[in-house]
Amino acid sequence: MAAKPPPRKRMHMLTTLPIAEIDATALPRDRIHLNPETIAELQASIATNGLRMPIEVFQTETGYALISGLCRLTAVTNLCNLRGTTPEIAAFIRSPATLTDALIAMVEENDIRQNPSAWERGLIITTLRDNGEFETLDAATRALYPHANAAKRQRLRSAALVVEELDGHLATPEHLSERQILRLSAALRADFTPLIVATLQETRAKTIEAQWQALLPVMAEAEQPQPTHPQRPGRPRRVLRPAPGVVVRREMTSDGWVLRFTGPDATGMRMDFVMDEVERLFG
Repeated sequence: MAAKPPPRKRMHMLTTLPIAEIDATALPRDRIHLNPETIAELQASIATNGLRMPIEVFQTETGYALISGLCRLTAVTNLCNLRGTTPEIAAFIRSPATLTDALIAMVEENDIRQNPSAWERGLIITTLRDNGEFETLDAATRALYPHANAAKRQRLRSAALVVEELDGHLATPEHLSERQILRLSAALRADFTPLIVATLQETRAKTIEAQWQALLPVMAEAEQPQPTHPQRPGRPRRVLRPAPGVVVRREMTSDGWVLRFTGPDATGMRMDFVMDEVERLFG
């Protein structure tokens, strides 16, 4: 659970704080990784011109919790360590009425300065729902992005769905474009979740680019017009696990279909048996 600001009168005081008293992890962050080049450029700018914009914090029972300015805090910390000077930083002390207000301030600041990826926006929504700050993803989306129009809110909700279903399966998902996130969301809603997860689990791809290439046949099938006539329950079958150690996935290609067998027991001898059955079926 994130640190909650104690109730007190609003204030916007500018002061200098010891960095050791600032907890940068008190609030769930909507940035997964800080860009080293961005930090280096900011560090050089601060070294030359000083800190132009103070960070924002709120007071807690044990010190201060960071609202916005993680890059600035990181850069100033690095500079103090390099120079051997007292680690301190200029900060506005805010008094958010609720934790939600603090989170909204963080999200607004990062949207303006850092432009988080679609995945990172979806991640903060799901994190706050999972932490119990909001009951549903829709409630978290509405609270964090109160000024978003209906179309943007739908894109945010789609990103949250992708995070909810695929977190832990993708290498560096923050590098996916918004279009890729929206394509994944549409495929998940079309009931392709088991095939997407199986594809990611069975592929040997270690990078997000290679993983996306492995998913392209799934995306192609998901984006085909869906049949309008009723289908038998459980059909179409896209993933089959006929025995421990064998996973069968069907993939759509430009000129037909592929059955892909993976797993330690997907041996050449068993493929001979499969070919015999295919010959019997079509012969």
